[in-house]
Amino acid sequence: MTIRTILVDDEKLAIQGLQLRLEPFEDVEVIETCQNGREAIRAIKTLKPDLVFLDIQMPGFDGFSVVQGVMEIEPPLFVFVTAFQEHAIRAFEANAVNYLMKPVDEDKLADTIERVRQRLAEKKSSDEADRLRGVLSEVAPEAAHDMDSEDAEAAGRYEKLINVKDRGQIFRVEVDTIEHIEAAGDYMCIYTGDNSLILRETMKDLERRLDPRTFQRVHRSTIVNLDQVRQVKPHTNGECFLVLDSGAEVKVSRSYRDVVARFVH
Repeated sequence: MTIRTILVDDEKLAIQGLQLRLEPFEDVEVIETCQNGREAIRAIKTLKPDLVFLDIQMPGFDGFSVVQGVMEIEPPLFVFVTAFQEHAIRAFEANAVNYLMKPVDEDKLADTIERVRQRLAEKKSSDEADRLRGVLSEVAPEAAHDMDSEDAEAAGRYEKLINVKDRGQIFRVEVDTIEHIEAAGDYMCIYTGDNSLILRETMKDLERRLDPRTFQRVHRSTIVNLDQVRQVKPHTNGECFLVLDSGAEVKVSRSYRDVVARFVH
């Protein structure tokens, strides 16, 4: 599979250097380069790349503004490339695949491309399963029902306890006590009613371990325990907030409004 890629940086030499470092990766195809945030937003919306290497500090629209500017479409994967270490936390909060320091280290770049391959493969598998389910529901409803039954049987295999190594200790967290989970790059922030823990794991991997009948994605970087939702608060632009048992509020993006529908009778 070819990884269609856009490079964004206000320095031409930086773009040229990254292009040279990407040449050994035969599955990476650079389809466009951009020198500012406005160009990047237009290119992403028009070309719909799989991956964007994105500088953070640029005149006008910075890298985070670019990410915000393409949220109404299905966004590509982002890798931030910058000379400034202090932006790392915000980069992971934006659910970036990785955060690379200039000049880009070849080993770290190779690790990043492998992460990208894994993320794209996971997405493709999920999309194909959804398409198959949709086709079966139309032409072979009984087969679709069988798939749903298999999913229900599989629910018994989901985790009841999760071991979390945090701050040099191992915590055994009962899954039912988890209120919500937020992604920060390859780290997950797990929130229970009275505690928060950091787990090094991707969102996709963690989703596989949790029962989807209870734990649902409500934002591209947030999973919520539906059993702990006590109120739905409408917001602007088709978005809303879920109020949890602890009083915490979690935003539901428009893309996940179907999750809220189950609370409205």
